[in-house]
Amino acid sequence: MSKIYVVGIGPGAYDQMTGRAIRALNESDVIIGYTVYVDLVKEYFAGKEFMTTPMKKEVDRCVLAFEEAKKGRTVSMICSGDAGVYGMAGLMYEVGENYPDVELTIIPGVTAATGGAAVLGAPLIHDFCLISLSDLLTPWEKIEARLLAAAQADFVVCLYNPSSRKRKDYLQKACDLMMKYKSPDTVCGTVAQIARDGETAQVMTLKELRDTEVDMFTTVFVGNSQTKNIGGRMVTPRGYKNV
Repeated sequence: MSKIYVVGIGPGAYDQMTGRAIRALNESDVIIGYTVYVDLVKEYFAGKEFMTTPMKKEVDRCVLAFEEAKKGRTVSMICSGDAGVYGMAGLMYEVGENYPDVELTIIPGVTAATGGAAVLGAPLIHDFCLISLSDLLTPWEKIEARLLAAAQADFVVCLYNPSSRKRKDYLQKACDLMMKYKSPDTVCGTVAQIARDGETAQVMTLKELRDTEVDMFTTVFVGNSQTKNIGGRMVTPRGYKNV
């Protein structure tokens, strides 16, 4: 049976890829992905054939992977972070319904939430949720409802895709919505370019976060009512000290 690995490559640094991910890429004849992600791994897997498609060509990318696998080649479809968290794993299964003779193996990776959390300190120690602010595939009304529900439930909230050229004010809007239930003094943090050149991190209040400039390569963390700033680190207690 033909084989495709759907591989989460983590934030981008080779040393943050899992051993299983590295083995899969080494075993592959061809590595396929979004152009930016392929550029991150190319230097470490010399001799492989690389194929790319641009943004918004995700379905074409998946079809390309299956068509290459049908030729008897071992294929890796790569995604940043974890392939099953805002990644390509789901779409690969959907497209794969038309290729029943191709076996899929999903290989997890370090997603931005956990990679960024490690840089900030320990913000995700209690219940948390991930919400993408991109309305490319999800209506803003649904994103708004999720932000309000998460804030009301006092979740730590990790925001993916917080801003872009067309969505410059989306983080402001998200902060305003969450401040209906969260204090403006809630401890928050941002990490840009996780595990890549130029990595930067900041800890601030929710009120300060509202006016902070971010981009698509920034991951945003909004604490819960218990989250603390401990020596410049963002820390959410689990409650162990109270047991």
